[in-house]
Amino acid sequence: MTASSPPADPAAELLPATRRALTHRIAVGQAEGRTPSLAGAVVRGGRQVWYGARSMLEGHEPDADTQYRIGSLTKTFIAVLVMRLRDEGLLDLADPLGRHLDADASVNATIAQLLSHTAGLASETPSPWWERSPGRLRPGLADILSPPRHPAGRLFHYSNPGYGLLGALVGRLRGHGWEEALRREILDPLGMTRTTTSPEPPHAAGLMAPAGELWSTAADLCRFAAFLLDGDDRVLAAATLAEMRAPASPPGDDAWASGYGLGLQLFRQDGRVLYGHSGSMPGFLATLCVSPADDVGGIALANVTAGPDIAGIATGLVAIVADHEPRAPARWKPLPEVDQALLALTGLWYWGPRAYALRLLADRDLELSPVSGRGRASRFRAEPDGTWTGLDGYYTGETLRVMRGADGVAGHLDLGSFVFTREPYELDAPLAARPDPEGWRAFHGD
Repeated sequence: MTASSPPADPAAELLPATRRALTHRIAVGQAEGRTPSLAGAVVRGGRQVWYGARSMLEGHEPDADTQYRIGSLTKTFIAVLVMRLRDEGLLDLADPLGRHLDADASVNATIAQLLSHTAGLASETPSPWWERSPGRLRPGLADILSPPRHPAGRLFHYSNPGYGLLGALVGRLRGHGWEEALRREILDPLGMTRTTTSPEPPHAAGLMAPAGELWSTAADLCRFAAFLLDGDDRVLAAATLAEMRAPASPPGDDAWASGYGLGLQLFRQDGRVLYGHSGSMPGFLATLCVSPADDVGGIALANVTAGPDIAGIATGLVAIVADHEPRAPARWKPLPEVDQALLALTGLWYWGPRAYALRLLADRDLELSPVSGRGRASRFRAEPDGTWTGLDGYYTGETLRVMRGADGVAGHLDLGSFVFTREPYELDAPLAARPDPEGWRAFHGD
């Protein structure tokens, strides 16, 4: 999604049965969770297509403009600001934090480790717990840090102070507070006028600000969900968002039901992987999640400390829409123009005796995948220098080169040093692809 949003698609409107199922899910969540109010919303096609709410008082349901505190969902906003700094060349994710900020206990942790909660930092600040501290003095960095609990980079250990450090990092590199950076770089471009650092009426009743300070509304979070689905060149490119979604650490549970990327939680439910974040502050619960494969996002907000499965409700809203009204595949269209030299590269290539098919995609991109069975399949982005870069799978980030002979004919493909030839084990192929001197032969067991 670029600076100008696409026109509304009538096909994005939900069917009555789907809307009924969504309304029922909110009603069940409010009743079973014993919550004063519960609000939900759905995004599809880049915009809000449904909103529903249930209150303990009939006729007093909050509307989509009512603020709720969103807790740790704030972390995703901070992560977007950090990734903007990376994309601008002001930092590298591999930089130790101490290169940019004086933070004693975490100086050996990298920015990527802080984003992914693998820095080994404590979950909370030294006592008293920051949410119950008097708050008379603005804490310094030393006041929010306990000694590290684990070696940096070894495992996932959720850390609120880690995001306090990232907020300080944004402020240091921008020259003004993270709150101002948030307004200028995310909220204003996306039109999120009802997302604030303190409550503004109407809001639901109910110094670690970068970890969980923000208040927002269902309508505003729909705008943010649309951004997380498609990107927005004014804020962050879609390619960077895809990088943030990649798991950065093991999930920490045997079922692989959840995980964490760079400021984004991963939710796995019934074979569907969603991305977003949950939030919990005294008196409030929130979850935003999106499914890029289905082009659907779900938001759930409640003004209660505990009770409803808020993450399950948000992911359930996505599942209802995706299952009731599955996304139609993109129309097949022939490529408008085909480079004949590039087309000549397509077809069968062999890694040893294993057959792979090379296919031409739009914009001179390529796809390489095994003809049968499991194997290393990847898509490749065309580069200006005549090479291709892997976009997914085993070959992510690796370079694909066409190696040509003196006559200009493609002799073999070099993919991160792996050799693919036109025939299985060609005798005149590079050494790595040659057969045994006695010839290519099968092995037979006794």
